[in-house]
Amino acid sequence: MEVSTPAILFSTISLLLLAFTNRYLAMANLIRGLHKKFKEEGTKDPRLVPQIKLLLKRLKLIRNMQIISILSLLFSAVSMLFLFLKEEEIGIMIFGAAIGLLILSLVISVIEITMSNEAIKIELSDMEEYLK
Repeated sequence: MEVSTPAILFSTISLLLLAFTNRYLAMANLIRGLHKKFKEEGTKDPRLVPQIKLLLKRLKLIRNMQIISILSLLFSAVSMLFLFLKEEEIGIMIFGAAIGLLILSLVISVIEITMSNEAIKIELSDMEEYLK
């Protein structure tokens, strides 16, 4: 394996981190807005608390996706170091771990995206009879 091979993950992971960060910021702003609405209206809207709970779960998933992606990036860099030091076997194993972490991050992303559909269902729950 070439020393530069693990570098192929750098741009991929960087773009994923950017996307994850944008999702995190959007989610955090949405939670702040719902919290403000809750403070103003109290429990008048029964959808607020379930929405906030679900958004908090999604926020944790996104944070985990970010951490795992950063670890994948770190493992890629360490893999390059070992390949540079002519420790190819160790470099390949660490690169494999980096790819595994990237895959894990993507799996968690699929779970989070699936959960986002639940948030929409909660928001539209007062329209159920019209949507059938």
